[in-house]
Amino acid sequence: MSDRTRAWIRLPSGAALDLIHPSPEAWTHHDLALRLARTYRWGGESVWPWPLSVAQHSMLVLQLRQQWAQAEGETLSNAAALAELLHDAEEGFLGFDCISPLKRVLGEPFRIVGDRLMQAIAMRYQLPDWTTETYALHKRADSIAAASEAVHCTGWSVTEVREVLGISHPVLDTDPLQAVYGGAAWEPWPSDVAAQRFLQALLRLMPDTVDEGKPRR
Repeated sequence: MSDRTRAWIRLPSGAALDLIHPSPEAWTHHDLALRLARTYRWGGESVWPWPLSVAQHSMLVLQLRQQWAQAEGETLSNAAALAELLHDAEEGFLGFDCISPLKRVLGEPFRIVGDRLMQAIAMRYQLPDWTTETYALHKRADSIAAASEAVHCTGWSVTEVREVLGISHPVLDTDPLQAVYGGAAWEPWPSDVAAQRFLQALLRLMPDTVDEGKPRR
């Protein structure tokens, strides 16, 4: 991609973000929360009135990691929790949750755009690098969340999750987010609710050195 290539999107705050050359200061925290709440997993398919947002998925993965840490008598650090919460954050700006097999077909240009966005997000929120151990735990939580969502939110059978989607991780019966937020188990949240809850979690976990600021190109 040429350095002259630009791909601008308008954000809810009125700011503009160049997807090809993203600035870490181009968006507000509310922009990110709302964009993730309006970006849907599973191609937007749902057995519920609402599709499942990337914002809610991200909070499910975080909740699983926090539960596992507590079970070990530990507490997930704010930095580690923030890495979990923002692990798919670039999808909010792309407006597209791309499944891994399709990413491979779309190829290197798509990967580069996603990586640049994620690098800007990591810089903005001072995310720690994954270690071998933390990445393995993250991928386990992400895969368990995906298997459970596929069955409870999208309508795949457990057999299809194994044989069609190729996910070998267990499907949870209990929704980890229900104990925190109530409501029906596995029910996707409306986008405004998902945005509010994601933003609250983001603000709670952010380093003190990261402030709202004024978005700029």
